[in-house]
Amino acid sequence: MAQAQIPIDSQINGAHQHPEAWSWYHYFWYNTDHKVIGIQYLVFSFIFYLIAGVMALFLRAELYTPDSDLLDPNVYNTLLTNHGTMMIFFWIVPAAIGGFGNYLVPLMIGAKDMAFPNLNAISFWLNPVAALLMGVSLYFGGAQSGWTAYPPLSLITNNLGQSFWILSIVFVGTSSILGAINFLVTIFKMRTPSMKWDEMPLFCWAMIATSALALFSTPVLAIGLTLLLFDINFGTGFFRPEMGGDIVVYQHLFWFYSHPAVYLMILPIFGIMSEVISTHARKPIFGYKAIAYSSLAICVVGLFVWVHHMFTSGTPAWMRMFFTISTLIVAVPTGVKIFSWVATLWGGKIRLTSPLLFAVGLLAMFVFGGLSGVTLGTAPFDIHVHDTYYVVGHFHYVLFGGSVFGLYAAIYHWFPKMTGRMYNEPLGRVHFLLTFIGANMTFLPMHQLGMQGMPRRIAMYDPQFAGLNQLCTIGSMILGVSIIPFLINMIWSWGWGEQAPRNPWRSLTLEWQTTSPPAIENFDEEPILWAGPYDYGVDTQMEDDEETVEELLATVKSEVK
Repeated sequence: MAQAQIPIDSQINGAHQHPEAWSWYHYFWYNTDHKVIGIQYLVFSFIFYLIAGVMALFLRAELYTPDSDLLDPNVYNTLLTNHGTMMIFFWIVPAAIGGFGNYLVPLMIGAKDMAFPNLNAISFWLNPVAALLMGVSLYFGGAQSGWTAYPPLSLITNNLGQSFWILSIVFVGTSSILGAINFLVTIFKMRTPSMKWDEMPLFCWAMIATSALALFSTPVLAIGLTLLLFDINFGTGFFRPEMGGDIVVYQHLFWFYSHPAVYLMILPIFGIMSEVISTHARKPIFGYKAIAYSSLAICVVGLFVWVHHMFTSGTPAWMRMFFTISTLIVAVPTGVKIFSWVATLWGGKIRLTSPLLFAVGLLAMFVFGGLSGVTLGTAPFDIHVHDTYYVVGHFHYVLFGGSVFGLYAAIYHWFPKMTGRMYNEPLGRVHFLLTFIGANMTFLPMHQLGMQGMPRRIAMYDPQFAGLNQLCTIGSMILGVSIIPFLINMIWSWGWGEQAPRNPWRSLTLEWQTTSPPAIENFDEEPILWAGPYDYGVDTQMEDDEETVEELLATVKSEVK
C-alpha cells in the first residue's frame, strides 16, 4: 500500500518552470531546492570554521609563552568566547544538520525535496542574520564571558556586545527548531513507498534522533538566554542574587541544551560514519537495528545527563550519584555503534580512500575522547579536574576528533555527488595526515596540563606549564596548515577535476541512483529499492558492474509498473 505523502509546494521557484540546472548565482540568493540549501549551509559554515580557526591560532600563539605578550587580556577573552561559539553554532551544527542533512535526506528516501521548502529556506537565511548580529557584537567589543555566558560574569562584562551575542544565538536556535520540524515530517511522510523503516539509511535514523533532540532541548536554551538578556538590559533579576535570582538556575537551563548539543553535533556524524564505513569496506553494516535504535537511545538518555557539568555548583550528593550513573549509561549506545563499525571493517575489502581514512581517524579520536569523558562523568574525578585543560582536551577530542573528522569524511565521500567531479586522492591523504598529527599534538598534551592543575580560559599561566603549551601551539600550527591542501583540492577539483561517474563508490543508497550532480527534482521518476542500503557482497558480480545495475533497475521498474 502506497504511503501517504505531503505535497511539495509546487509554486515556489516555479516548480514546473525550473531551469535544467542551477547557475552559480542561484546559490547566493533565496532558493527552496534542498540541495542548494545544503550547499549554502556547507559553504557558510566552512567560512566560519576558517574564521574560528584563525581565532584559535591567535589564542595558541598567545599561550606559547606564560606572559600575556601578544593579545590584550580583554581581546583574548573575546577571541576565546567567539572561537567556541562559532565552532559550535556556526560550523559543526549547521554543517552536519543543515548542510548534509538537507542535501542527503530527501535523496536518500527518494523524495523530490523537503516537506516544507519555504521553511527550509527561511531556516538557512536565519543563519546569515545571526552572523550579522555576531559581527555587530564584535564591533562593540564582543562577548567576553566564555561560550557558556555564565552570570554574574555575563552581567558585568561589555553588556552591548553580550546582548548582540545572545540575539545571535537565539536566531541560530530558531533555525535549528524549524529545521528539526522539517526533517521529522520529511522522513516520516515522504519516503518512497517501497522503503520500509528497516530499509532506511542509518543517516536518516540519525537525523530523526537529532531532530527530536533539538525540538526538546533548544527551546530551553532560548528561554535561558532570553532571561539573561532581560537581566542585562531591563533590570530584571532572574539570575541576580542581590535581587533574589539564582545563577545556578541559568546553569541548569544552559546545560539542559548544551550537553545534548554535543549529540546534536555528533549524531549526524554517526550516521555519516555508517554510510562511509560500509561503502568503503564493501561489507554489510554490522548490527543495522542496533545502530538505528542506539541513536534513539542516545536521544532519550542524553536529556538526563546535563548536571555532570555542575558537580562543583553545590550539587547535592544524591544528584551527583544519579547523573554519574546516567552519564555512564549514555556511553553504552555509543559503544554499540563503535563496536558495530569495527566489526564492519573487520574482514572487509577495505579501500583506503580519503573518506575512510577520516572515518578511521574519527574512530581513534572519538574513542579516546569518550574514555576521558567517562572519567569526567564520575563526580570525584570531575571535581578534581573541573575547569582545567583536561576538560579542554576531552572536549576537542570529542568534537574536533569526532565531528570535524566526520565532516571531512562526508565532504570527500559525497563530493562527486555534489559537484560531478572527483577530488584528488593524494591531496586528500596529505590533508588527513596533517590533520591527524596536528590534532593529536594539540589536544593530547592538554590532558596532562589539566592533571597538573592548569586552569582553562586564561591568557597567563605558571611557567611550569610552558613546555606542554609550546607543544600544543606547534600542533595547532600544523592543524592550521592542514587546511591548505584541503582548500586546494576542493577548489581545483570542483573546477577542473576528473568527471565523476554516477556512482563512483558503487554505493547502494538511493542518492547514487540519480545523476551527479542530481537533477533539480532529484529523480526523473520514483526510485525503486532494488537492494538494501548495505547489501554489499550479496551479488559481487552485480554490484561491480554498473551496466548490470542499470539493467536490473529497468527490469524492476517495469515489473512494478
